Amino acid sequence: MDAKKLEEFRQILLEEKQALLQQAAHTIKNEIELNPDDLADESDLASVMSYQTINLRLRGRERTLIDKIDHALKRIEADEFGECVMCGEEISHKRLAARPVTTMCIACKEDQERRERHFAE
Repeated sequence: MDAKKLEEFRQILLEEKQALLQQAAHTIKNEIELNPDDLADESDLASVMSYQTINLRLRGRERTLIDKIDHALKRIEADEFGECVMCGEEISHKRLAARPVTTMCIACKEDQERRERHFAE
């Protein structure tokens, strides 16, 4: 992959990481604390707790995505970005545009998912 495309993907990844970090900071600042006005009765408390649980779960998933973004940025620095870790072939630009943190070409990813489904049965 040429340097211009690598830089484009690096910028996309950095912007996505920044947005995720801002969301996490917003959650910590505004959504963790329980407001006594929201706790009028048990159903209100349950609703607020459920909302918080969902938010914290989302932030956990976003933490995983940030780790994948960091890994992709390291792959860019190592000049390995866009190369499938399974077969070594180039990952299509279309796939990278859709999922820049991917480490596998579509054929290897489909094969992995087939194996996972087979073992899940």
